[in-house]
Amino acid sequence: MSATAQPAPLPASLRVFERGWLSSNNVLIADTQRAALIDTGYATHAAQTVALVRHALGARPLDLVVNTHLHSDHCGGNARLQAQWPACATLVPSASANAVRDWDEARLTFRATGQTCERFGFTGTLAAGDRLALGGFEWTAIGAPGHDPDSLMLYAAEPRVLISADALWENGFGVIFPELDGASGFAEQHAVLDAIAQLDIDVVIPGHGAPFANVGAALERAYSRLAWLRANPARNAKNALKVLIVFKLLEVRAMTFEALEALLDHAALMRAAAQSLAPRAAWPALLRELVAELVKAGALVANGECIEAPAAAV
Repeated sequence: MSATAQPAPLPASLRVFERGWLSSNNVLIADTQRAALIDTGYATHAAQTVALVRHALGARPLDLVVNTHLHSDHCGGNARLQAQWPACATLVPSASANAVRDWDEARLTFRATGQTCERFGFTGTLAAGDRLALGGFEWTAIGAPGHDPDSLMLYAAEPRVLISADALWENGFGVIFPELDGASGFAEQHAVLDAIAQLDIDVVIPGHGAPFANVGAALERAYSRLAWLRANPARNAKNALKVLIVFKLLEVRAMTFEALEALLDHAALMRAAAQSLAPRAAWPALLRELVAELVKAGALVANGECIEAPAAAV
């Protein structure tokens, strides 16, 4: 199967709301027993997330929210969904439960990335090895540290579907954030790719991008990218900082270089990435260099001292 081949059809009980880079994909899994949503997008898209789910479910309620991990683009719609359907249960990764209970925004990375998330609660937890009956299939939670230490994937063996979150995309994977803090992340990401390689998969539903079927080719690209990052960790830091800058611009749409520099001082993960790339005095020049690269790639637009997201970006 070529890299451009269409993925095998998903079971009728699964529906993917493919979002963009500000909001993760949402996976609606519904049968006659209950309707569950896997991941809920970013806070600024919360109303749209509710509208998508309401349109798909009609008069029936949403019964369950499951978060693969608690980065803001995967759980930012939780609070709005809980308000819309008060009886809706919510499962979060067990390793993140205390941080949610205490609403520790530093531990949850919202403050560290300069992002926002409306406070939400949870009714239960999910850990590697746990199983869920959803959409007529049994799903197994698989640990997926690397991008995020607490992250999980969901795999259903019967339809051979993997909900991979940010552990595997068709062309890569999410930023390896632990490495920015001096923790291990590259080795864990490699182990996750190894675990995926052992599964019998027809379709991967990634956290961002369209579902895809050529898992072997995606794994080859992911292994290659991981080796490239490990060979020079500054590449991971640079990629992280560029990703976080673009994400912030997708949210606020426009900001000045001065405001962006101030954000680096207050967002710990952005600051850690910048510190690994240049001394504090060189940050203004570093930001202009990174923004210039992003402008060249079409990810941002520069207008004098103002940086903007492209009009079509979401």
